[in-house]
Amino acid sequence: MIPRWLAVIVLVPFVSLGESSTNPAIVRAMSAVAAVAPRAQADPARPIYHVTAPAQWINDPNGPIFHKGYYHLFYQHYPFSDAGGPKYWGHVRSRDLVKWEHLPIALWPSTEKGESEIWSGCATINGNGQPMIFYTSIAQGKNAGDHAEQWAALGDDDLITWQKHPANPILTEQLHGGVKVNDWRDPFIFHHEGRTFMVLGGNLNAGKGGEAVVNIYEAENAALTQWKYRGILFHHPDKEAASAECPNFFQIGKQWVLFVSPYGKVQYFVGDFNAKTCRFEPKTRGEVDHAGTFYAPNTLLQSDGKRIVWGWIMGFPNGHGWNGCLSLPRVLSLSKEGKLLQKPAPQLTKLRGERLSWKTRRLDNRSETLTLPKTNTWELSAEIDLNTAKGFRLNFKSAAKDSPPITVSFDGSQFEAVGVKAPFTGKKLHLRIFLDHSVMEVFVNDEVCITRIVPVMDANATLEVSAIGGEAQFKHLEMWPMKTIW
Repeated sequence: MIPRWLAVIVLVPFVSLGESSTNPAIVRAMSAVAAVAPRAQADPARPIYHVTAPAQWINDPNGPIFHKGYYHLFYQHYPFSDAGGPKYWGHVRSRDLVKWEHLPIALWPSTEKGESEIWSGCATINGNGQPMIFYTSIAQGKNAGDHAEQWAALGDDDLITWQKHPANPILTEQLHGGVKVNDWRDPFIFHHEGRTFMVLGGNLNAGKGGEAVVNIYEAENAALTQWKYRGILFHHPDKEAASAECPNFFQIGKQWVLFVSPYGKVQYFVGDFNAKTCRFEPKTRGEVDHAGTFYAPNTLLQSDGKRIVWGWIMGFPNGHGWNGCLSLPRVLSLSKEGKLLQKPAPQLTKLRGERLSWKTRRLDNRSETLTLPKTNTWELSAEIDLNTAKGFRLNFKSAAKDSPPITVSFDGSQFEAVGVKAPFTGKKLHLRIFLDHSVMEVFVNDEVCITRIVPVMDANATLEVSAIGGEAQFKHLEMWPMKTIW
């Protein structure tokens, strides 16, 4: 669905875009997106219930914030190609995490101020009540890995029109004294005991490995324009970790959780934070998503105290007028053992169409084929009791004979989805699988998440369910067609 502001800019440029219409950089960017949007949105592989840009390139989710009755979500965006380029910030909003609308591009590289790119960051309301975005600014002619600054922008009360802060740059490398931080980027703000902190990722040896760090800073004024360096919050224990991109640091209950994206699968660490020394001591760790397809997550604290996360889903082909999307919103919690738990946001059930269910199946070393609804955007929920079986397999098959199946399976010690394996043990599994044209997200007992890019299935697909090495019970097997979020 083409958003109203895109249709407007195609037919009557600069109408109904507010102050965005007076910014030539934003006007050029939105015009470029509008020109490609019809082709992009006609692509059968394009997701319909995951957040995407109207067209062209999208990567990291940025600055999720709830303000004046809306969830606002920004994202890294290149408006002039589906193969990436110098980043802007795209923008969507929703009242309920279910239905979303595209808004005009929020941030742009201020070339007249010497900027070449604007990278990831966060959004907050400062102590003076002003909406404020923090992001990493890359200067023209500078190496992005060894020179960066942290800039800010101030927004109107609806978070639609943004102006670069007159005090920029807000944070520079001078804060570190003689310490050189490479790949210094991706600010994330959190509040604790009446104080405001910021974390930023980086490394201390030009990305050679073994010196990936998360640095921490504390605000010294309500306007959030003065900051003090408090040192290294966290030193990554892995020698192969080259850097620590997109750090998020937050509390769940009494425990603290750190997300880092170390140029590979996103990792989490759970432990204790000492606000006096500004040091984090992890106790447990794991992978947020077991596929490298999910990257650079960003989180939001809701008014009910629950924290939700989105990640960037990557790996799509170029040349289709669009590339990339954001994951479904996931609600985070912790197990008693300090393991990260994730479940799809409950609001997503509002996207369900008419339910299709199958009676309980007891399979003993055999398979059974079920006919699926005539759609390739659906949610599947299943409870599987292995009983005497060693494992099970689900094969989603298109009608075309030469189309390989999309396989989800379990062998008693490893869960596997479309070629990605994750350690898991147990005899009873609750699966939720979301297919959105070419995107599949798999959740297992809230403990394992795997996100994959898959071939687009036709609308005459079947599901083959199999028990392996004994008898298994497939119960509460249900499926719902899923509606668009736009």
